[in-house]
Amino acid sequence: MESGDLRIFQCVAQVGNLTRAAAKLGYVQSNVTARIRHLEAEVGTPLFIRHNRGMTLSPAGQTLLSYADKIIGLLNDASKALQATNTPSGPLQIGSIQTAAAVRLPRLLAEYYSHYPDVSLALATGHSQMLIDQVIGYELEGAFIGCSCDHPDIKSVDVFDEELFVISSPSLQEEELIRKPILVYSMGCSYRKILEDWMLLSGIHRPVIMEFGTLEAIISGVTSGMGISLLPEIVIRQQIQNGLLRKHALPAGMNRMMTRFITRKDAFVSSALGAFMAMLPQE
Repeated sequence: MESGDLRIFQCVAQVGNLTRAAAKLGYVQSNVTARIRHLEAEVGTPLFIRHNRGMTLSPAGQTLLSYADKIIGLLNDASKALQATNTPSGPLQIGSIQTAAAVRLPRLLAEYYSHYPDVSLALATGHSQMLIDQVIGYELEGAFIGCSCDHPDIKSVDVFDEELFVISSPSLQEEELIRKPILVYSMGCSYRKILEDWMLLSGIHRPVIMEFGTLEAIISGVTSGMGISLLPEIVIRQQIQNGLLRKHALPAGMNRMMTRFITRKDAFVSSALGAFMAMLPQE
């Protein structure tokens, strides 16, 4: 089983389509198809379920992907270690929840770039569970998440202590909150979990849920009176001051969230990542 075949397999698993995988890898499709078939013959079982919408992993494929992610991650780490220099440079892939990316990171990233202009920093956003999975799978070197993480391969440092509020349009009264839909990200979002727990505490077992893909869309939806949401005060401070939103306090024990920066325990810490972590504020 060659590492090149595993990289092709990993790419096909990620995009779910041979044509897109070939384009991403810079190969012709026939080569990608042949390498996948060769790998399936080598392991003696189908790795994908083919259908008219593309390809999804078979149970055996899911098992192999977990190993492929680790193997490829370690190979990439080895390459970084061999190419490492004492001066921060090269690529640095970081992830973040959208709230931290919107209000906490711009100043930090600008300061980092001013000190280390030779680092090519890429920032990806997503919900906490997605980011944890990407760090575990070596797709990201580190990430800012909005929850605790007890995975044995992950270490974390507390960075930002956030105060949380339920938010609504200015005209909505306290007693009306639980009757409104909740505007949230997809499953895996830490804010969503807290808001659902608060609704349950208020006697609402199945709130109407509207999922949005961006922070801006959630804030706009709440501002228009579509529903309520839950966000750190720092994110919506300007809208509250301008009279566009109203904040409502949460019970003690639910009204704070720690944003943490996570990395893999066994991953190689490049000079670029080490310099970035040295600049993090710590609560």
